[in-house]
Amino acid sequence: MSRVGKAPVPVPSGVNVTVDGQLCAVKGPKGQLTLDVHPVIKVSQDAEEVVVTRPSDAPQHRALHGLTRALIANMVTGVTDGFRKSLELRGTGYRAQLQGQTLVLNVGYSHPVEIAPLEGVAFEVESPTLVHVDGIDKQTVGQQAALVRRTRPPEPYHGKGVRYVGEYVRQKAGKARV
Repeated sequence: MSRVGKAPVPVPSGVNVTVDGQLCAVKGPKGQLTLDVHPVIKVSQDAEEVVVTRPSDAPQHRALHGLTRALIANMVTGVTDGFRKSLELRGTGYRAQLQGQTLVLNVGYSHPVEIAPLEGVAFEVESPTLVHVDGIDKQTVGQQAALVRRTRPPEPYHGKGVRYVGEYVRQKAGKARV
């Protein structure tokens, strides 16, 4: 059995999980998420937990088993606590600000870069060099953070750019002088 797949997903109080055929819906204090489950995987709901089962030990079924369980667990976490990715801007004059819901970045280009949030995602600018991406869907939050980082990825010579908080960027030595 899959170590991830065989573990039941605990459902905290205040969260409502509805399984209707192959559609799994999770509703909580922060919002609602749905998942269309693969036809071979069966999802059932017990009293305070959701159980995911597979029909056989075929490699595809084993992969889908763990994946489905992880997606449902992420949905439960998202509607209760939400997800957050933090990015920091490093570089002289690099700064971020919010204009309405749009994130405006000054990261060394001749023009400011404007990034509109994806659906279900919100930006928070804690300081001019620290940006948080918040939302209930883990995949959407990660995608939005990657789009922000892509505007100016960290470069290996000076370390300037947009990076995740805690991300290590290996510094290279510059051109050797003789």
